[in-house]
This record gives sequence, structure tokens and C-alpha cells, in this order.
Amino acid sequence: MERLVKAQLTIEGTDGRARAGRLTLPRGDVLTPAFMPVGTQATVKSLDPHDVRGVGAQIVLANTYHLMLRPGADLIERFGGVSHFMRWEGPVLTDSGGFQIFSLAANRKLSDEGVTFHSHLDGSRHELSPERAVALQIQFGSDVTMALDVCAGYGATEREQIEAMRLTHDWLPRNIAAFAEEAARREHPGALFGICQGGFDPNRRAESARFLADLPVDGCAIGGLSVGEPKDVMAEMLDVSVEPLPTEKPRYLMGVGSPEDLWNGVAAGVDMFDCVLPTRVARRGALYTPDGRISITAARYRELDEPVDAECDCYTCQTYSAAYLHHLFRAKELLGYRLATIHNLRFIQRQMETMRAAILSGTFASAFSDFHARYQPANQVVAAEQRARYRQARDPNTGSVR
Repeated sequence: MERLVKAQLTIEGTDGRARAGRLTLPRGDVLTPAFMPVGTQATVKSLDPHDVRGVGAQIVLANTYHLMLRPGADLIERFGGVSHFMRWEGPVLTDSGGFQIFSLAANRKLSDEGVTFHSHLDGSRHELSPERAVALQIQFGSDVTMALDVCAGYGATEREQIEAMRLTHDWLPRNIAAFAEEAARREHPGALFGICQGGFDPNRRAESARFLADLPVDGCAIGGLSVGEPKDVMAEMLDVSVEPLPTEKPRYLMGVGSPEDLWNGVAAGVDMFDCVLPTRVARRGALYTPDGRISITAARYRELDEPVDAECDCYTCQTYSAAYLHHLFRAKELLGYRLATIHNLRFIQRQMETMRAAILSGTFASAFSDFHARYQPANQVVAAEQRARYRQARDPNTGSVR
């Protein structure tokens, strides 16, 4: 198949398996390793584009499923694409909607042709095929278009995992052909990334990665991780997924965003990440620090006339005390969401900047060790309980997004 797209990754340095590079896209360059804040509905929740740029983000993610339902691809295209519509004016990657095939399982039906689902907004029936997923993203003006895939969560049966990989593989050539056809009509079509799956069997994971590596895509994404599996399982599946992927193409680990997972992902050779976690936990008052996550609503912050993180250069920490943030969350004031989100996203971007500098200076191993010696990850049992409460609190028809 002929490649008709324009996107290029230049590797500027390596240290072990970790890589630092520059990804050139139609709306600008992205320095890697990179974390993409999630703007599911053409907005990073509680922030405006100035805030997002201010935390150091270079590229954001938006979601095809949600934007196709509201406000619709035709309207977004009339307003100059999703980047201009939301006044971000920088690179945008759009998810294909594949994750919603997983998270909205109760509302969808899979077939060889694609997926049929009912909108969580009004119950209307929609069909999403590889061709339509690509066409929608081209309408959105995406810098990076994602192939439509099928994700199988942790706990899925062997049969479900095999079927998810089969459909993902069967659909990928259709994604590529549709993108080539659409790209031929566009001046700046951007890039197409394929996705490997395979569930939680290392042999299937490696097989799916090899399948993806042989096809003419511009980037290689690793899907179906961080979907409820233990950390050690995710690490094993990530390792066997990365190894077969081509070194000259960007590698994107989808839906992963905790600080420790970002460090582990970069150490494994991943270039790009996205996740709602930093913004979602921010809105619950959970803030990142070099020592781990803290809850700003705890009583010990009521009278603390110091920033949440004295080492942080974000607007929040440079301007406000922990006591003020404590007050905002206790009073349920909306400003608290914005300030906490700014802090968490800046913390994540600082981690990416630290990793990039360490790779380029050949000190990644020591920086990796220093991070893990200090940072205390969230308790996984407690985190699982929190996720369960969050799912129960949501409308069962809406599912969840990355």
C-alpha cells in the first residue's frame, strides 16, 4: 500500500530503550516523550487553551465518538476543524472511538463491517466502520488520525480477546485504504496511526505488534492496556508489544497517565501517552507531588500557607497556598478544579521534560531510579475501589473515556 501522508519522527537521542525525539506534524512539532492532555469534547475540562499551553502541552487528544454525536463533524469542519474550533491552534490527535466500543459495550454490537451503537445522549442508532472513523477524523482536521480497533478489557474471555484482535487486524487495512483515499483530496491530511491489541497473552501481543509493524502506517499505538489489569501484567504486555515495533516510527501507549506508568513506559521505549487520570483526579482534589499524590481536602492543609509543591513552577503553586486550594475544594468552588488541573498537568509535563533531558544527557537510568526512590504510587487496592465507586456514580449508559 502506498503511503500518502506527511509525518516524521526524528530520534534525537537514546539511553537504553528510552528515546527522545521530534515528531513533525502539520500544525507543529512535538518533542518526545510527550503526554497529551485529553480534550474529549474539544476541551480539556476546566481549562482554556492558554492554560493548556501554559502547562507545557504541545498536543491534545479529542474523541471521535463524542464529537460525532455532538456537535457533529460537519459543523466542526465548517469552523475550520477541531483545532480552530476550540482555539487550540496546535496539533490534535483524535481517538477513533475504539475505546468507546469497549466502554459502552452494553450499547453496541460488533460485526465484521464495524460497530453499531446507540448514543448515550438520545438513544439514536449509529454505525461506525473503519472507513467512517477515518472520514470523521479527516473532517475534524486531525493531525493524527487513529485507526478503528477493538479493545478487550482485563477479565475478558480468551474468545473475546482473540476476536478483538481479529477484528482489529481485519479493519486495519481498511483504515489505511480509507485514509489514503481521503488524504489524496487534502492538502495537509496529517498522519495515520495503527493500533495493536492482543489482550493479555504475550504471544498474541507480539503477533499483533508484528502485524502492525508490517503495514504502511505513520505511527504504532499500543491499545488495550490500563484497562483493569495489575501493574506487573501491564508491564509484561507492554514489553512484548514494543519489541517488534519499528524504531523509526512513533510509539504511542494509549490511555496511560499515572506518573510511575509514564516513567516505566518511556523506559520501555514509548514516545507518546494520553490519559484522563491527571485531570480527573484533580477534580477530586488529588494533587501530584514529587513524593506522591495528596488529598488537598485533608485537614492538615487547612492552615498551610505554602504551595502544594514548593518545587513546582505552575501558576497554581506560584500564586496560591495549599490552604486556599483546601478552602476551594471544601467550599466546592469551581476555581479549585481549574487550579488543581493546572497543577497536575504541569506536574506531568515536568516529568516528561525531566525524562527527555535525562535521555539526551545519557542519565536516564539514574533519573529513573531517583524518581522511583522518592515517588510513592497510589495504593492499587484503594485506587481500584475508587474506580469502582466512580463507575457506579456515573450514568451506566455513558461509559468512560480515556
